[in-house]
Amino acid sequence: MTASGTADNRADELIGAYWQGAHLQDPMFLEQMRAINPVLLSATHGLAVLTGHAEITAVLRHPDVRTIKFGGGEEFSHTASYAVMNPMMLFHDGGSHTRLRSLAQRAFTPRVLEESREFIAALTDDLLTGAAAASRTAEGVDIVQAIAYPLPVTVIVRMLGLTGTDAERFRSWSESVADLLGGVNLPPERWAQIEADAQQMREYFRTLADDLRADPQPGLLSALAAAEAEGGGGRLSSAELLANAVLLLVAGHETTSNLIAGSVHALAQHPEQRAWLAADPAGRAANATEELLRFLSPVRGSGRLTTAPLTLGDVTLPAGMHLSLSYASDNRDPRMYAGPHTLDLSRANARTHLAFAGGPHYCLGATLARLESTTFLTRLLTRFPDYSVPEQTVAYRPNYALQGLERLRVTF
Repeated sequence: MTASGTADNRADELIGAYWQGAHLQDPMFLEQMRAINPVLLSATHGLAVLTGHAEITAVLRHPDVRTIKFGGGEEFSHTASYAVMNPMMLFHDGGSHTRLRSLAQRAFTPRVLEESREFIAALTDDLLTGAAAASRTAEGVDIVQAIAYPLPVTVIVRMLGLTGTDAERFRSWSESVADLLGGVNLPPERWAQIEADAQQMREYFRTLADDLRADPQPGLLSALAAAEAEGGGGRLSSAELLANAVLLLVAGHETTSNLIAGSVHALAQHPEQRAWLAADPAGRAANATEELLRFLSPVRGSGRLTTAPLTLGDVTLPAGMHLSLSYASDNRDPRMYAGPHTLDLSRANARTHLAFAGGPHYCLGATLARLESTTFLTRLLTRFPDYSVPEQTVAYRPNYALQGLERLRVTF
């Protein structure tokens, strides 16, 4: 066998294992892939896995690369799950993406975010106070349930103009959308629950849109409902309104929740870094947030598709090639970051991470996520610099797209 044939077999083997989730059990698996080539191509699997910072940056901005449409086959295309997901701006490019994004952008203007600053700080303090009181047991308090979930979901619910009374329902729906985006080996009963949740989402937001058109309220959803009604069929279809309301609700809190819980865990594991941050929380929390985004990669990766031949380094990708972009790997690329597996909250180039992707699909809520994380870190390290994380088994949700702790017990 030739050297080229051996290399091809190795690429096929690694990408096959990657497709089965090997990188979820062993983070160093991505290092093996990058060591062979940061653009690892398997014609057998019809897939290229990108693990390098420069290569993924180039792809995110390249005009001949598109998002991968939400699919699943003919039968799946008739489900409520498909109806909820397919019109999301996440799966659109060009004019349709620009149109949807420009409408959603109204929720994230500098003025709106600045107006949210005080609310976020007060909410953070309230949640910390409650968590501290609840942690006075032998087991401590689950930081995911006590703070990491309720903080961002309460903020995005307020910005959208929803009420907080459906928070637990929103959580169930968000978990279903997360599984649709990247769930691993889902059993039939889980698919049945996802489909039931998707149907409930459709009914909820359809009724809400009707109510908001009849009686507009402050918040983004009223603006989206009004946009749907403009000009005889309008700029936004009912399906688009539903799908992107769900997307904003889920994306507005899911990754931030994962970042907050992961940050609490990472700082407990790196006491010298926690001490550095605690010495000046207000002044250092912003850069700490960037480094934690790089280190944790709450979004593990995403998919893209080439629409024309594309050369990256020494690899030429044909048109129609599916690409799997690993943000978890490129954020630890040693060509970009010295000591990439070391948490360094003062890292000078931490903000170059790709935790929010890049190009036209750069995360719409990145500024909000930064504000929530910076506020949380400042208040946590100001009030409870000596919090502790008891010995426990730490598990992450099995998901190709999102990296989040199942639970984390903490004492204050």
